[in-house]
Amino acid sequence: MTAHPLTTPTIAPDLAGRAERDRHRPAFHFVAPAGWLNDPNGLTQRDGWYHLFYQHNPYAPVHESIHWGHARSRDLVHWEHLPIALEPSAGPDAEGCWSGVLVDDGGVPTLVYSGRRDGRELPCVATGDAALIEWTKDAANPVLAAPPADLDIVAFRDHCVWREDGRWRQIIGSGIRDVGGTALLYDSDDLRSWHYVGPLLVGDHAAQDSAAADWTGTMWECVDLFRVDDADVLVFSAWDEGVTHHPLYWAGEYRGDSFEPRELHRLDLGGRFFYAPQSFRDEAGRRVMFGWMQEGRSDAATLVAGWSGVMSLPRVVTARADGSLHQAVAPEIDSLRLAAQFDGDAATVGDRVSGDQLDLELDVRLDEGGSAEVAVLATADGVERTVYRLHRRGDAIELSLDRAASSLDRTTDAVPLSGTVPLGEDELVRLRILVDHSAVEAFANGVPLAARVYPTRADAVGVAVALDRAHASMRAWPMASAR
Repeated sequence: MTAHPLTTPTIAPDLAGRAERDRHRPAFHFVAPAGWLNDPNGLTQRDGWYHLFYQHNPYAPVHESIHWGHARSRDLVHWEHLPIALEPSAGPDAEGCWSGVLVDDGGVPTLVYSGRRDGRELPCVATGDAALIEWTKDAANPVLAAPPADLDIVAFRDHCVWREDGRWRQIIGSGIRDVGGTALLYDSDDLRSWHYVGPLLVGDHAAQDSAAADWTGTMWECVDLFRVDDADVLVFSAWDEGVTHHPLYWAGEYRGDSFEPRELHRLDLGGRFFYAPQSFRDEAGRRVMFGWMQEGRSDAATLVAGWSGVMSLPRVVTARADGSLHQAVAPEIDSLRLAAQFDGDAATVGDRVSGDQLDLELDVRLDEGGSAEVAVLATADGVERTVYRLHRRGDAIELSLDRAASSLDRTTDAVPLSGTVPLGEDELVRLRILVDHSAVEAFANGVPLAARVYPTRADAVGVAVALDRAHASMRAWPMASAR
């Protein structure tokens, strides 16, 4: 990730130095130069360049003074840091420029984002130059004075904006007190004067226990409505009283002013470790998605490290026949593979694969009751190890992540993560695991499980495979750095 020749984000030298020295800092996932990173914003491809904006505090690794960081790439792999796009200023975004999107308004690049002032967020607009470098905030901000007066709103922020039948439409993430999360629908002729249509869909926070992996929360953050392969999908991140839970999506049908839900699904089995996702359609017609991989270590540890937050690898999203989503790492990431360390029967891998920047692929055939374990970032004595596991019961396949021994630092998050994945028609589970220091992402038959891990020992770089009533072939590559 190289610096732009104009200017670079203002990062204190000591902060940047600490970030670069941290062993847990990923090498081929996108990270900010230093400081804080959270939600992906304003995703687009323009004139061949991919643009990634993101929530950013360049001064400290804490969620304060939120700016819009900005980077661009030709290949979704190597990113060039650009000048900060938005920063708080006197007025409606004095307490932060929160999440939003980028749209093309008759050739004018336009950001729609949430400005925060006096503890609440309202929609704001900024226009940019052709290179998306210089941004001018609209003098009329905020472009909505308040949430709908007829609803008892929990929160009101984050935007999804699109063009439909000659008008602009947008949904804003929200929640109705004592009812559940919602996406509030608006339309406009000019992106400045908005007419409230009504709730696109309202959730029921009492339908599940709040500890459930598919609890829909009391408020929906980072709503994203899109069509992929003739399937309509409404993505949101479940939130409650300041706590981020997990991303979910409804498969269903968007009909004018409402969304008819059919099935609720988990977007990533890692829960909060793939949060606040945003997607866009690139120039090749692909639906590409990024998410925020939150930290799993203490605030004190991130302050010492000088940075916080990782962007997931870009994912290409397609729809299955039943309307559920299949996710895969964008194939551009394959360009980072170095000479293969291993290609053969997984049972014979021994100690021939190691590293903390790895790409592993396994084709696994599980007998009834069978299991396959892949330990990564492991010490030879097994004291530290992170274990992805597949287990079969009938046609049900469970993918789980055991982080109980991931780190000797007991302040790190070690909560087990798991969920079900579909069995392929050929009875195989195609498992891909990408290891990038503290960021790990796995995909099993198109279902992802992302997380963060923090081994302490320098020799925690091993890979081990254990098969029980299972057979697997395996390929392994070290990965080059993208920075």
